Amino acid sequence: MKERFEQGLKEAEQPFHGWDFGYITDSGRMQSGVLCWSYDEMARSCMKDAKRMLDMGTGGGELLSSLHPLPPYTCATEGYAPNIAIAKDRLSPLGVNVYPVTDDSQLPFADGEFDLILNRHESYNPREVWRLLSEGGVFLTQQVGWSDCREINDRLGIPMPSDYAGWELDFAVDQLVRNGFHIWDQREATPVQRFYDIGALVYYLNTIPWQVPDFTVERFREPLWEIHLEMERHGFWEVQQKRFIIGATKNK
Repeated sequence: MKERFEQGLKEAEQPFHGWDFGYITDSGRMQSGVLCWSYDEMARSCMKDAKRMLDMGTGGGELLSSLHPLPPYTCATEGYAPNIAIAKDRLSPLGVNVYPVTDDSQLPFADGEFDLILNRHESYNPREVWRLLSEGGVFLTQQVGWSDCREINDRLGIPMPSDYAGWELDFAVDQLVRNGFHIWDQREATPVQRFYDIGALVYYLNTIPWQVPDFTVERFREPLWEIHLEMERHGFWEVQQKRFIIGATKNK
């Protein structure tokens, strides 16, 4: 049992590229429950009438590149430096310009430049989104709620990050309404996420450093061992995700 624990920790030492968790999801080592909506299909529906589109926080361009055919004028932003080159390699052949960003409140685009803005799991400034949209333009965003996977933090004895405290559906909706948006869809869900070996959990925590700041195996070896024992007994260890989606239109 100890050997499997150590082997799992060793297997977690894999580089992470773009925004692709395939290393642990394609092999079934981590699985997430199904949401009651499909962001991809909602995005495609919004794209039917779009001529000018922005994808905020495109990661490595994995999702955006799958949403073809893209509107004639499509741009993307990305704030995580290692992803920018990956996104450009993937999206430039599709005619998409990728812009590095560091400040959500100052994006390098003109007023009313887009009639559709997509945002999946990326921070945003509602006033800046409003500025970038044309009148009647659409904003579709899927977000991770503050309470996402809090069982991880509880077991490791680390408080949930205070920077995002209160970031849940009601707060986000109210914020958009106060900035001139009409909300035409709002939903939230709490699907289960299961980890089937300790290496998958450690790999996951290494890729999302905001969940447990300054995470290292040595710092949390004892609680990780306890979680590993639960995985051995039950076949998995599960936590509860928090997701919400908002469809909004800029009021004319």
